[in-house]
Amino acid sequence: MATNAFSRTIYSKIRPLLSASIESRNILVCSYHEKVIDHYENPRNVGSFDKSDTSVGTGLVGAPACGDVMKLQIKVDENGKIIDAKFKTFGCGSAIASSSLATEWIKGKSINEAGTIKNQDIAKELCLPPVKLHCSMLAEDAIKAAIHDYNNKKTNKKKE
Repeated sequence: MATNAFSRTIYSKIRPLLSASIESRNILVCSYHEKVIDHYENPRNVGSFDKSDTSVGTGLVGAPACGDVMKLQIKVDENGKIIDAKFKTFGCGSAIASSSLATEWIKGKSINEAGTIKNQDIAKELCLPPVKLHCSMLAEDAIKAAIHDYNNKKTNKKKE
C-alpha cells in the first residue's frame, strides 16, 4: 500500500514533464544561463590564424573526461598587446561559451593582463554550474597556452 502511494506521489511530480513537448523537457531538465546561450548561439571570434606567423600564439587544450577540445589563438602587436583572438572548440555549450567570452576579454589587453584572467571569473560571468566548471578551466588553460606559445616564438625569433 505504501509503495503504491509513493508511486502516485512520484508520478504526480513528473507528470508535467511527461506531457510537455520535447523542447520544454529539454529546457526544464538542462537549462543554461542566458549568457551561455547567447555565446553558444552567437559565438564571437570563431576561426583561426596561421600558426606559423610569429605574431600568433596558439593554445590547444582538452579535457579527456568529457571530450572537450579548445584551440585559442592570439595575435599580438609589437608592443605586446593582443590585437585579435580566435577560437575553435569541440564541446558542449558551456565550453563554446567559455571560449567565446575568453576571446572577447583578452582582445585589447597586454599579454600580462590576459594571463591574469582566471577560470573563476569566466565561470562567474557565465553563471556556470559546478558540473561545468571544467569548461572555464579549459578557457584559462587555453589563454595561458597561447601566451606561452607566443613567448616561445618571440624568444626563438630573438635567437636567430
